[in-house]
Amino acid sequence: MATDTNRTVSADSSNPLRTIVNLWPYMWPSDRADLKMRVVWATVFLIASKVVLLLVPYFFKWATDALTGRADVLLPAFLAGAVMLVFAYNAARILQAGLNQLRDALFASVGQYAVRQLAYRTFVHLHRLSLRFHLERRTGGLSRVIERGTKGIETIVRFTILNSVPTLIEFLLTAAIFWWGYGFAYLAVTAVTVWLYIWFTVRASDWRISIRRAMNDSDTEANTKAIDSLLNFETVKYFGNEEMEARRFDQSMARYEKAATEVWTSLGWLNFGQAVIFGAGMAAMMAMSALAVQRGEQTVGDFVFINAMLIQLAIPLNFIGFVYREIRQGLTDIEQMFALLEVEEEVQDRPGAPDLVVTDGAIVFRDVHFAYDPARPILKGVSFEVPAGRTVAVVGPSGAGKSTLSRLLYRFYDVQQGTITVDGQDVRDVTQKSLRSAIGMVPQDTVLFNDTIAYNIRYGRPGASDADVAAAAEAAQIGSFIRHLPEGFSAMVGERGLKLSGGEKQRVAIARTILKSPPILILDEATSALDTRTEQEIQAALDVVSRNRTTLVIAHRLSTVVSADEIIVLKDGMIAERGTHGELLQREDGLYASMWNRQREAVQAEERLQAVRESDELGMVVRHPAAGE
Repeated sequence: MATDTNRTVSADSSNPLRTIVNLWPYMWPSDRADLKMRVVWATVFLIASKVVLLLVPYFFKWATDALTGRADVLLPAFLAGAVMLVFAYNAARILQAGLNQLRDALFASVGQYAVRQLAYRTFVHLHRLSLRFHLERRTGGLSRVIERGTKGIETIVRFTILNSVPTLIEFLLTAAIFWWGYGFAYLAVTAVTVWLYIWFTVRASDWRISIRRAMNDSDTEANTKAIDSLLNFETVKYFGNEEMEARRFDQSMARYEKAATEVWTSLGWLNFGQAVIFGAGMAAMMAMSALAVQRGEQTVGDFVFINAMLIQLAIPLNFIGFVYREIRQGLTDIEQMFALLEVEEEVQDRPGAPDLVVTDGAIVFRDVHFAYDPARPILKGVSFEVPAGRTVAVVGPSGAGKSTLSRLLYRFYDVQQGTITVDGQDVRDVTQKSLRSAIGMVPQDTVLFNDTIAYNIRYGRPGASDADVAAAAEAAQIGSFIRHLPEGFSAMVGERGLKLSGGEKQRVAIARTILKSPPILILDEATSALDTRTEQEIQAALDVVSRNRTTLVIAHRLSTVVSADEIIVLKDGMIAERGTHGELLQREDGLYASMWNRQREAVQAEERLQAVRESDELGMVVRHPAAGE
């Protein structure tokens, strides 16, 4: 059952540990021994860098004491001099930086692998969700959710595992050094400072989460409107609504501007508060050390050491705040992605479901009931058969449930009562992949990929050769058109195929189905959007495709189904009439006969209008012969 992708996944938002547990299989992949070793070596270099980091302030202390004539007696002779200690101090800093960079380089592929796998899982999951889910969602919004979610995953994977735990270890070691070397008072001040710092960071970051969410919502809305407007470019131009579209987009961007400004302003207050807390703690500890130096209890080196340790502690402390903010913001970014992954597949294969075995391709609808909304039934006990190798057409008024039949046969939805079988096999008991591979579809609204003509035809059978693609194009009566294009089969069709006419797009769709060569064919109002002449040409190509195939034709124009072996007339979700074209016309008061008469009148009117237009054009040529030169 579909769930709202805008809801908050409270479990993940309130429990980062659960998110880490969920991400762990991607960071420690069982099938990638090389990545596991990278994690191990990255951990080794991380620990080594922390050990070296703790030595840096000591070298600074010993160098200061050496300059004041109080060299540490525990140091070896070659390090007793101030100059050597200065070199050792800087060498340790360089070594520590190198170890950190080596750690990051080793872990880079691990983090990117996790991002790739989770993004792949989300993409696959979206394709498994029902048609109902996608009809209720906006593609632009979904793409934005995935984009932000993958970035959030990368943030969580990198910062949580490689930085949070090591930073905590570094703080504990620093606190232990203060306690062991300078007493409990220094430990207490350090602990209070860190506690206040973390408490303030957490509270302020939690406050900023709602601001960040508002910014994300505004960003998604603006992106969705932009994509919708660009996808409907022609419609915008038809009605001259460029200014309205720009105004709607700007309104969304204005909300984004306000939210983004609040995000950066709140970040400024957070950084300032952190500086105040840490500055107060450092002032207290430095004052304590200065007084101890005046009393002779500490050396100047100790004073410098405490200062260096505090400055060094400020880095992981600031990083703790940064990591927490990034993790919380990352969770905010991926909570919608997690919600997508939690949406259950409405149509699922049963455990152990076998593949469909097509012998003849006979289709049977038996007492089929279906409703998109329980309050509005669409099909009310429909029963009919499409014998193997025969053509059965389904006609009827709009909203009668014609296209629903093809969606149920394809298992975009499952029937709620009754059965649909192919060669005696219930379509719910076989795998969706095998079912759909046995069916070819030529829809009313052919939407092509923004790629070449060859790619769109080859989509019917991705492994087909160029010769097979060309043969399919010839069979669909589009080969001549393609050969006359400057780029031939390499010509781009544009967004949704808009560079092609309606008839050309339909021929590409027919070629794609011919190349797939399925035993079962569905023609879902494949010519209803075309003019009469183009319809006749397309119909000839469709007759070639459907020859010797089990064919279900869903039609609006009755002239396309006159040769069908049987015609089913649907009305209000039930079969009102059935028979051949001739049999149905004999019922002069029948629904089919009345529909046929209305359409014939419309076609005759269209033919008369076309004749008038051709006559006018001929007259213009006769009166103005120069115009034809």
